[in-house]
Amino acid sequence: MDQLTLGFISAYNERVEPFMNGTIKVDGVELIPTYSHPAETFWRQLKFGEFEVAEMSMSSFLIARSQGADMIALPAFPSRRLFQTELSYHLDSGITKPEDLGGKKLGVAEYQQTAALWIRGILEHDFGVSQYKIHWYMERSEEMSHGGATGFKPPEGISFSRIDRSKSLKSTLMAHELDVAHVSSPWVRQANTLDRSSRIGGDDLSKIRPLFPDRMAEGARFYRKHGFLPVNHAYIIRGDIHRQHPWLAAKLYDGFVRAKALANQKLTEQIPTALMFGQEYTAKTRELIGEDPFPFGIKANRAMLDMITGFSCEQGLTPRKMKIEELFAESTLDT
Repeated sequence: MDQLTLGFISAYNERVEPFMNGTIKVDGVELIPTYSHPAETFWRQLKFGEFEVAEMSMSSFLIARSQGADMIALPAFPSRRLFQTELSYHLDSGITKPEDLGGKKLGVAEYQQTAALWIRGILEHDFGVSQYKIHWYMERSEEMSHGGATGFKPPEGISFSRIDRSKSLKSTLMAHELDVAHVSSPWVRQANTLDRSSRIGGDDLSKIRPLFPDRMAEGARFYRKHGFLPVNHAYIIRGDIHRQHPWLAAKLYDGFVRAKALANQKLTEQIPTALMFGQEYTAKTRELIGEDPFPFGIKANRAMLDMITGFSCEQGLTPRKMKIEELFAESTLDT
């Protein structure tokens, strides 16, 4: 079989890095890696379809597929986070707990991003705060956003505004122009062409507090209730490549599985020595959320997929609840 050369774009991720750097190989396939900030990756792929294989926002993928976008996903989920624990509020907002967010101004980088989808769903279903009772503010501009590539329009009944281009989530929260904002994402400090918070901010954090002071406690609560951690991204294959090479999806999925297994084997070796109690923290994390909090495959993720597709439809991002069979490559449906 001739060698198939594929462009592969992704952020650095320890569970995927063995695949990106060539330690894990797939017979008959040569991957040409491009490392990129997720926000830029998704925008480029949604707008231009540049790469044959790409990391992709789960929420934007659901929207794009509902519109007939020519891409198919693999059930390899490199990124999971407890997005509600990344919210911070201003002390003068009168907020002391999640249930206080009704009637408040809440800022996110992008309304349709996966983080915002999970935040809305969790606030509504776990804390009783309706998405329609919150005033939503978005940092990204229309032209430089994932929504700009998918034709985003604010869902009916939602209070929606954009943050002035001279400002950012961080600066508006510090000035108490927002009551609460998603400013603790691990990506927010990394410069990219879509987000402004890495460039426009401030240093006075004296009145900024985390909505969940004990992130581990909230993470344990969510995991006990739902049995999974919320997925952020997946990997997609461009549709033309998938049709030309129907064997490819299963091969790539196997590569992702092997890469994650190798990364897990080396997990304890990767704990920075500066973290004096890193070993203990790792053990505590495993105690709270299990040995493998990043499961791949359909079977292990069915409850999560049911929830995220339900949230997407419920929030008016997709016109109907998308089916697993129309999202993932057929050869991966039994994984």
